[in-house]
Amino acid sequence: MSTSTRWRCAVCGYVHTGDSPPESCPVCGAPASEFVVLEEAVAPPRAEQAVVEAWRCMNCNYVTKGASPPQSCPVCGLPDEHFSPDGGGQDASVKGGEEIRILVVGTGISGLSAAEAAREANNAAQVTLLGRETELPYYRLNLTRYLAGEVKYDDLAIHPESWYAEMGIDLKLGTEVRSIDPEDHRVELKDGSRLGYDKLILTAGAHPFMPPIPGAARACVSTLRSVDDADCLLAEVRPGARCVVIGGGILGLEAAGALARQECEVHIVEGFGYLLPRQLTPRAAELLALRVGELAIRVHTATQVEQILGDERVRAVKLSSGEELEADFVVVAAGVRPNSYLARQAGLKVKHGLLVDDRMTTSHPDIFAAGDVAEHAGLLYGIWGPALFQGKIAGMNAAGEQAEFGGIPPSNMLKVLGVDLFSIGQIDGSDGSYLVFDHEDHDCYYHLLFRDKQLEGAVLLGDTDLSQRLKSAIESGEDFSGLLDGRPAAPQVVRFLKD
Repeated sequence: MSTSTRWRCAVCGYVHTGDSPPESCPVCGAPASEFVVLEEAVAPPRAEQAVVEAWRCMNCNYVTKGASPPQSCPVCGLPDEHFSPDGGGQDASVKGGEEIRILVVGTGISGLSAAEAAREANNAAQVTLLGRETELPYYRLNLTRYLAGEVKYDDLAIHPESWYAEMGIDLKLGTEVRSIDPEDHRVELKDGSRLGYDKLILTAGAHPFMPPIPGAARACVSTLRSVDDADCLLAEVRPGARCVVIGGGILGLEAAGALARQECEVHIVEGFGYLLPRQLTPRAAELLALRVGELAIRVHTATQVEQILGDERVRAVKLSSGEELEADFVVVAAGVRPNSYLARQAGLKVKHGLLVDDRMTTSHPDIFAAGDVAEHAGLLYGIWGPALFQGKIAGMNAAGEQAEFGGIPPSNMLKVLGVDLFSIGQIDGSDGSYLVFDHEDHDCYYHLLFRDKQLEGAVLLGDTDLSQRLKSAIESGEDFSGLLDGRPAAPQVVRFLKD
């Protein structure tokens, strides 16, 4: 096989060039068996089994040491089958390199992973990490668990403060960037001071979208994007408190579940006809709604919020149906928008997000971007995993390495209100060229969509054991002619994939 073969990691999108895949991915630590050939329809050789000393959650990237994975991930809550042997990623010993100034703006997971990767790639670099929030970089995934009282404030931080000094990363919290001067290679801070850089990595994230609802500025109407937001909500939480959650997406459902566990009376309002419209089919959403109802959460779909009523603070939410829902506080979970303002002001190319190439480089060669602010190949992922992987690749390249992000199928591995969910690719067969298989088995639901004998998308509810199998099939363009030519029934398709 030619040494020019390009391999893509099916987990994180890292692209490797060589005659065989690497033993482990330098970005996410996935083994060689998770790599697929980019330009040829052949499967890569599987790696030999090795002694496993560490495990990585393939959803949130949490790493734990030991001969076996934990029963469930302490960060995202998914069970042990979603852990993969961790190959260790890059060599833990830092490498030498050029004495350059690398400035990372944003302390979300993409910023943190970028700073860490830059330091690991170049021990001579001056790495500075700027964050507008005053908290240490934390697991944003755990905000709803914090709201539910399941984890404490001290459990949110990803690393202790001492870790940054040990890594040689200059962490500056409570620091907001006001403008960027790409030509002079400087950023101006809100206090008027300036910082110079040789390479800049923008990981400014996204901000919650607040719909133009009359009354949205009243007291006790909040989003849930930061620790401060969660603390504001916790100040209102008490048994019997009435809450309306606007938005039936992932965050809305998780927030509703957290508040229900705090014994609040919770209503969810979703303008679409069913919950999680981006991730689920109508039937899967119907099954999930049954679980939501068991938690005494009332769901209102196919209706809009017309007005938030009250005086200084909220009193009720009026729906387009005319119904009024009494509320002591309101949570708005209507999606996010990229924080692209700084990039636009600096003259960088922005479409829906800040445009980047496969090296996570923006329209300026010395400025990189990753995470929720970055738009790669027309996609804004808005998910923890891709943000982490993009950050690592941006950090490696800023430090002088050559790494590429080949993209990954948009997917969601979730545990919503105690129900395991997996959604990937296109799930809506819009015309007759698609073959759709739906199968229900007790509390489990399987939705599989094929086109031209290849798997295009899937939804799993209750049983997500097939998630990695389906993800690899989509990534590699696996040919299912042998299965589909036999005109199988849906249960046969599921059994085939499980075997």
